[in-house]
Amino acid sequence: MSELISYHLEDGIATLTLSNGKVNAISPDVITAFNAALDQAVTDRAVVIITGQPGILSGGYDLKVMTTGPKEAVALVTSGSTLARRLLSHPFPVIVACPGHAVAKGAFLLLSADYRIGVEGPFSIGLNEVQIGMTMHHAGIEIARDRLSKAALQRSVVNGEMFNPQTAVVAGFLDAVVAADELQGAALAAARQLKKINMTAHKNTKLKVRKALLEALDNAIIQDQEHLG
Repeated sequence: MSELISYHLEDGIATLTLSNGKVNAISPDVITAFNAALDQAVTDRAVVIITGQPGILSGGYDLKVMTTGPKEAVALVTSGSTLARRLLSHPFPVIVACPGHAVAKGAFLLLSADYRIGVEGPFSIGLNEVQIGMTMHHAGIEIARDRLSKAALQRSVVNGEMFNPQTAVVAGFLDAVVAADELQGAALAAARQLKKINMTAHKNTKLKVRKALLEALDNAIIQDQEHLG
């Protein structure tokens, strides 16, 4: 599919593996590759597994792009928020197999999926925007508000607190944690279980459950374009 997002289809399960440098930075090219891979997964009617490299899912947006200028930063944040919206409304189940750290946009990938599995280890998961001097964007707030516990929302978004894999389950970033060598098997087992559900019912129910979030996200994306621009 791409050097940035590999695509492996087997038995109705599409595994999308992010590979972009040491921290798997989310760049415009990565988002383009993500969308192409998701297009293919829809064509294949496949359950999706998103994963990264050993030790990291993603460290967030590509800072080289974010610091190039306001126009480039706004474009990247807009396309990233639009990708999150797409994942939240994807017609087939989306699993994230998080092999380690998931920071900023990496953590938002977790918050945009239907089921999230992390691994044991000294890994950081969370939203560090305020730690690095970035005011959280409206779209990020809406996603976090919907997917995190009320207490974790304040600690994560407002305070920039980072979580380890176990506390990330309590906060709402992850659903389960396994040993690193069990991650692939656990993700495949979850995907095989989700393959058994009725996909039309899954899609329609997902859209009902997330109706308010998707509407809030649409408005937030527009607000971010106006505010950041």
